[in-house]
Amino acid sequence: MKPLSSLAFALLVVAGCHRSSTPPAPMAPSSPTVSTASVRAPVGAHQDTQPSARAADNQQGIPAVTFGVAMTSPTHGLAEATFAAGCFWCVESSFEGVRGVRAVFSGYTGGPEQRPTYEQVCDHATGHAEAVRVIYDPSVVTYPQLLAVFWRIHDPTTPDRSFYDQGRQYRSAIYVHNAEQRAQAEASKRALETARTYSQRIVTEISDAAAFWPAEDYHQDYHHTHPEQYMSYRRGSGRDAYIEQTWGRGALEVAQRHE
Repeated sequence: MKPLSSLAFALLVVAGCHRSSTPPAPMAPSSPTVSTASVRAPVGAHQDTQPSARAADNQQGIPAVTFGVAMTSPTHGLAEATFAAGCFWCVESSFEGVRGVRAVFSGYTGGPEQRPTYEQVCDHATGHAEAVRVIYDPSVVTYPQLLAVFWRIHDPTTPDRSFYDQGRQYRSAIYVHNAEQRAQAEASKRALETARTYSQRIVTEISDAAAFWPAEDYHQDYHHTHPEQYMSYRRGSGRDAYIEQTWGRGALEVAQRHE
């Protein structure tokens, strides 16, 4: 994709979740080498919030998902994991590249409200975070390997913020589905703290998984349906620069292959 001019980039900025109501204050990097860009991020032009179905392959054990209906658990030997790491477009696309992951869905979780909409979450009217539900084959990829990807795709040291995006809905969180996942999540967090991977304290929350509400259809697979807007947002946010500078070039791809 050709680089966007400043005017073209500005024209992509529309009212929505991936923006702040006030200009962000300068941020100190979470490690000496990290540079975080502060730019306004484009979001999808669609603002339709009417319930609609997004069918999944039930024959393969992947639950069907419908906006406004809490997601069910997978079957046929598949497992599930839930993560919040900022903009769910970017988190979804990162986990889709993991060998052994069968499906990834963007949605909302962590709050008490039922059937939350994008606008409600954006307006801080709920306690929900933007999150993803990962359906995976545990015979191919393990939960600790998914955790390795989770840590590499975002900055876990910025409370209620993810790069440019600000607000409680962008918190870093691991939503565990059982005691084993909790133990593994806590162990992985301790290991990073012991290794002093980051110069600042890890603020990632580890909480029990609750109802997961799939986001509106236009958010699912956004990196495929709106590739130019997605890449403009992702690059402008500073996420990729952070990943490379913190973990090294190609580190995410290695984690996705879990070699």
